[in-house]
Amino acid sequence: MSQYVVSIDLGTTNTVMAYAETGSAQIQLFEIEQLTAPGEVGAAALLPSLRYHPADGELADGELQLPWRADDVAGLPQVVVGRLARQRGAQVPGRLVASAKSWLSHPQVDRMAPILPWGAEAEVAKVSPVAASASYLAHLRGAWNARFPAHPLEKQQIVLTIPASFDEGARALTLEAARMAGLPSLRLLEEPQAAFYDWLFRERAALAGQLAGTRLVLVCDVGGGTTDFSLMKVEPGDGQPVISRIGVGNHLILGGDNMDLALAHLVESRLAGGEAQARLSASRLSQLAERCRAAKEQLLAADAPERTTVTLLGSGSRLIGGSRSADLTRDEVSALVVDGFFPLNETQTGAKRGRGAIIEFGLPYASDAAITHHLADFLRQHAAAMREALGLPADSSAVPIPDTLLLNGGVFRADALARRLEATLAGWRQQPLRVLHNDNPDVAVARGGVAYALGQAGQAPVIGGGSARSYFLLLDDAGPADKPRRAVCILPRGAGEGPEILLADRTFALRLGRPVRFHLASSTSDAPQAGDITQLQPDEYVELPPIATVLRDSSASDARKEIPVQLAAMLSEVGTLEVHCVAKEDTQRWLLEFQLRGDSTPEPAAAEDTPMPAGLSAAIEKIERIFGSRAQQVDIKEVKQLRTQLEQLLGSREGWTTPVLRRLFDALMERAKGRRRSSEHERAWLNLSGYCLRPGFGHALDAWRIEQLWGAYDAGVQHHKDSQVCAEWWTLWRRVAGGLSVTAQLRVLDDFAFNVQADAAERGRRPVTLVNGSEEDMLRLGASLERIPGNYKAEIGAWMLGQLHAATKAAVKAAANKTRSGGADLAKAEAAQGRFLWGLSRVGARQPFHGSAHDVVDTATVETWLDEVLSLDWKKVEPAGFAASHLARMTGDRSRDISDTLRAEVLRRLHAVGAPANWSAMVREVMQLDQADEKRMLGDALPPGLKLIA
Repeated sequence: MSQYVVSIDLGTTNTVMAYAETGSAQIQLFEIEQLTAPGEVGAAALLPSLRYHPADGELADGELQLPWRADDVAGLPQVVVGRLARQRGAQVPGRLVASAKSWLSHPQVDRMAPILPWGAEAEVAKVSPVAASASYLAHLRGAWNARFPAHPLEKQQIVLTIPASFDEGARALTLEAARMAGLPSLRLLEEPQAAFYDWLFRERAALAGQLAGTRLVLVCDVGGGTTDFSLMKVEPGDGQPVISRIGVGNHLILGGDNMDLALAHLVESRLAGGEAQARLSASRLSQLAERCRAAKEQLLAADAPERTTVTLLGSGSRLIGGSRSADLTRDEVSALVVDGFFPLNETQTGAKRGRGAIIEFGLPYASDAAITHHLADFLRQHAAAMREALGLPADSSAVPIPDTLLLNGGVFRADALARRLEATLAGWRQQPLRVLHNDNPDVAVARGGVAYALGQAGQAPVIGGGSARSYFLLLDDAGPADKPRRAVCILPRGAGEGPEILLADRTFALRLGRPVRFHLASSTSDAPQAGDITQLQPDEYVELPPIATVLRDSSASDARKEIPVQLAAMLSEVGTLEVHCVAKEDTQRWLLEFQLRGDSTPEPAAAEDTPMPAGLSAAIEKIERIFGSRAQQVDIKEVKQLRTQLEQLLGSREGWTTPVLRRLFDALMERAKGRRRSSEHERAWLNLSGYCLRPGFGHALDAWRIEQLWGAYDAGVQHHKDSQVCAEWWTLWRRVAGGLSVTAQLRVLDDFAFNVQADAAERGRRPVTLVNGSEEDMLRLGASLERIPGNYKAEIGAWMLGQLHAATKAAVKAAANKTRSGGADLAKAEAAQGRFLWGLSRVGARQPFHGSAHDVVDTATVETWLDEVLSLDWKKVEPAGFAASHLARMTGDRSRDISDTLRAEVLRRLHAVGAPANWSAMVREVMQLDQADEKRMLGDALPPGLKLIA
């Protein structure tokens, strides 16, 4: 039995730990020992959730000594965690890891990849968001075990708090971080609940009296990185009130970090002192935001001064002499932070949709910064449950307002913000509401986690309510973003921990030995019953990472039979969703696990009743006739005409839908051996297979299809002397590159490098399995490898730039030759210019199609490429404007965006040549590509109905 109950608040800004001895009702804060200066250790209740990565020789090992052995979970030789990390990060730009918790819920990057500090220089060591989070937990473990060596932390009962809005992916990654830190067993608890548990525990002696006039409590938790809303229903009980959670909000990356960044923008505009000044780098802006955080807290306090000065230190040897300062006044901060983030919003306007302007550090911040707009949406979404809790008529059209408010999070240490939110709700309610006293928002969540555990042991009040959200199995393919999705409920909101819910009315026929993948969504809206089919409205659900497994029969692991299975779901004791496939005919069960590695591009579910064209069976028979195992006398002419025959049966191939394409690919893959019969067979098979699997992801089981296809890579082609076969081989891999893993793309890169770099002698020793590739094949292939590191892309771009220079010289020379041959040479040179400009724009693109944003080519390199493109005559070389618009494309992320000066020049040149308006638009603002530009960039149109979000 554990000696202690321990709660950890792993916050965006600070990490806090509280504990109580088992059987005791006294909750204590754990004073965390940490470095406060080089060689100095001090203890404090708050551990800043920050890592600093020193440069070589910057700090001696002895200056980083802690009272315990502290090996970094990410393997770095030197790391500073906590208060000293904050101090060093304020002095040295680009070496501070911050907001790791926010990155855990960012599905457009690989959260297991080393990407932080975001935008740091190449020589700065990087860690993944998961490893960064693990390092803070590991620090706590080391500090605890040094103080209580007889009762190691990993042996205690641990509660780890998380935002209520964390989806299953972010929850699973949090658990992974805990495992990395040596804490494999713990319970997750949502932070707003923990904050309310803290209040309930502190008021437990007179709880009935304290809540006598309360029927509905709104918990508003605004921390450094996230905003969380929860609703707690209060009902009279047998001596004590009965409390249950009836609603939680959607995930919002919106909090103190956004406010600090907004102030940093204001101060940045003043630092130039009236002179023209280049904007700050991403790392320097991060430094400035940290300075603005302190100024914000000072100017929003109850006893705030009239103004304060924000100073940004110089860098390197000019640390002091290069410093710059600007003043912020109390009225300015109030206008920007109070009015900007907490407007009174008398009309209860909802949040604006779309991409936000503040995306400086690569995080997908909420598009609308006004927290009271999001609160209005939240209350509107849960209006029915609130009316019932407040005893209001069910048919009332007015949005009900809770009668009681509990504020939590470091943001509300600013008195002005707490008063503004209270005033907003009172205005909506048209009468005052009660505000519960939170004596210390910085530590309430950690204390509340202990109170929760004590409640489970019968020593404190408890909150009921079960699952905070409903979970659904999606039944149809993803359509337009504004259209509803058909889904069946597998776990309704409010379901308790432990009992399993079997989806008895739904049976799936699944093949053993083949992976199965289901696509789930969660919703905090009004809950249907398990098994109910419903239409999920676009704003009411969040699509989760796919869940998958390979079904193996315990009696025959290589069996290929189909078996009927059903889905069973439960809320685990840890606080996460568990889903199993359960065989109907016996007791076999298979756990479905969330797929969290990579950039987690969601794949739509395979529809149960997806209509297939009438000619599909005949089309597959055609494929069987050409490539099947049965020996058939097929004329070569018939092989060459396979595509035409398929189009006669299915219509023009541009109209083949993704489900049809994947069915055709499956048929081709099952008959892959047949491609070796002749060069014509191989050409046809490679061409069709690549076309039917493009872009390598986007449909159920595409990852498995890629895995099957990748198994053929090392063997190469059968007819390696046929240049067209070789060209089709590389076309296939270029088309499906979006589905290849980093490892696979690096393997393809090796062959790319050989084909573009090998001399004649090396080519003579080429292994037969290394397929020959022409310059054009390699250009298109190299441009498609988006998952390789940015420095490798820079090398590919340098090769392309060299080829572009050669083509430009050839064009100048040919233009001077007025003969017919000169005209032919000019056309050839201009075509080469166009190809390499396209390749350069794809390799240096600021916004990748399928890769992660942390793998883009560094901005300085892309700016040199843009200088080269700008040196061309855009009236004569039309692709130059297209290339420049993609190299200069606006992302909103300062670490990826080019300088404002260069951006203005690109816009001027685009206007001068009358370029399409959408080219200028993508340089000027954050936007999605239209279909024509998307096709031009990818080299192929996407299958109908499939849309890349880029």
